[in-house]
Amino acid sequence: MTARPDLSVLASRLGSPPVTRYAPSPTGYLHLGHVVNAIYVWGIARALKGHVVLRIEDHDRIRSRPAFESALLDDLDWLGFNADSGRAPVNRQSDRHPTYEQALRYLRDTQQVYACGCSRKEIGGEPYPNICRALRLEERADRGLRVAIDAGEEVFVDGLLGTQRQSPADDCGDLLLRDRDGHWTYQFAVAVDDLREGITLVIRGADLLSSTGRQMRLARMLGRSEPSIYVHHPLILKPSGQKLSKASGDTGVRELRAAGLSAADVIGRAAAAAGLQPAARPICAEAVEKLF
Repeated sequence: MTARPDLSVLASRLGSPPVTRYAPSPTGYLHLGHVVNAIYVWGIARALKGHVVLRIEDHDRIRSRPAFESALLDDLDWLGFNADSGRAPVNRQSDRHPTYEQALRYLRDTQQVYACGCSRKEIGGEPYPNICRALRLEERADRGLRVAIDAGEEVFVDGLLGTQRQSPADDCGDLLLRDRDGHWTYQFAVAVDDLREGITLVIRGADLLSSTGRQMRLARMLGRSEPSIYVHHPLILKPSGQKLSKASGDTGVRELRAAGLSAADVIGRAAAAAGLQPAARPICAEAVEKLF
C-alpha cells in the first residue's frame, strides 16, 4: 500500500475543503499508532485547507475510563494536534443519547427495526444470520435492537486502496444498533455522528476498512444523500504482524514523553514507522502537512 493519497484527486472528489475527524476511544493510553492516525488526519486536512473535529468515541461504557480520556487529551495537547472544533466542551458519544434516540426513531419510521435476544456466544461471529428478524420479539431491557439490511453492494473509491466493493447483508447481516446492555454500538454511533457533524472525509486505519460499507449503508438509511470519502491508511505493526495495542501499552506516548523525547521526536518516529519519511527526523504537528 502506498503511504500517501493523491491530494489532487481527493480535492477534486471532495469539491470543497473537507470536514474530517480525529476520534480516539478512551479505553487505554495513546500509542504511536494513534500518532500515525493524527499525522494523516491533520496532515491531509491542513493540505486541503480542511477542518478537524475532535470526537471522543466512548460508546464502550464498560472499557472507557475518565482517566484515559484525560490522558489522551493531555497527550494531544502536548503533541500539538489541536482540533478546529476545540475541546470545550468535550465532544463525547456518551453525551449524545438524545441524538441516537432521535436517529433510532427515524429508522423505526423508515426501516425494519426489531428486538434481538441473541448473545454473542449464540451468534458466534459475523455474519449475523438474522435469526430474530421474523420473530417479532417484545422489546425489553435485556434485548438488543437491530435494523434489517437488504442485499446489495456498497461501492466506494478509497483514497489509498482504490475501488472497494462490500456487501453488508453478506458481510455482517442485520446491524445491531443497541446491545443487550443498553449501549449504542460503534457502527450506529459513528454513522450518526458523521452525519450529524457533516463529516465529508474519514481518515482512519486499514483495520477499519470492513466497517465502511455497513456505515455507508446506515448513513443512507438515516437520510444521508452523499457518503463521506474514505482514506484507510497503513498500520504500524509489531514484528509478529499484530497491530499496536492500547491494552498492552505498545510504544505509548506517555512512556516516550517520560523517556525524554520531544513531541517532534515522537511525531517523527511515527511518521517514519508509517513510511511517510525515510528516517525518524523530528517534525512538529504544525508541519505534518508537508509529509503529503
